[in-house]
Amino acid sequence: MKNSKDIRPVTYLKSKAADILLQINETHRPVIITQNGEPRVVLQDPESYERMKSAIGLMKLVAQGSTRLSRSARRISSAWLQSITLGFVKKGRIALSTLAKHSAAFLFTLP
Repeated sequence: MKNSKDIRPVTYLKSKAADILLQINETHRPVIITQNGEPRVVLQDPESYERMKSAIGLMKLVAQGSTRLSRSARRISSAWLQSITLGFVKKGRIALSTLAKHSAAFLFTLP
């Protein structure tokens, strides 16, 4: 929940800018400036801003890695499925041809 001191109208910013800057740098919490009751801008100390940018950059890298991993997994699973399917088809052909040979031999040996 936002502290009421972290949300200020633009008129307060105009008259107390130095106080707001002091608050931001001491607390390291951003201050939301409103105009006509609507949020219009967020003021933040430079250290917190840099940490936030670094965190966002790391999250982007994680998201990109996750996307690449997902694509690779799909390619691997697709290739794996194709090789398994091909293996079953080959084995199936061998099994059918073996069965056909033995069945024919069996049919010819019946009395």
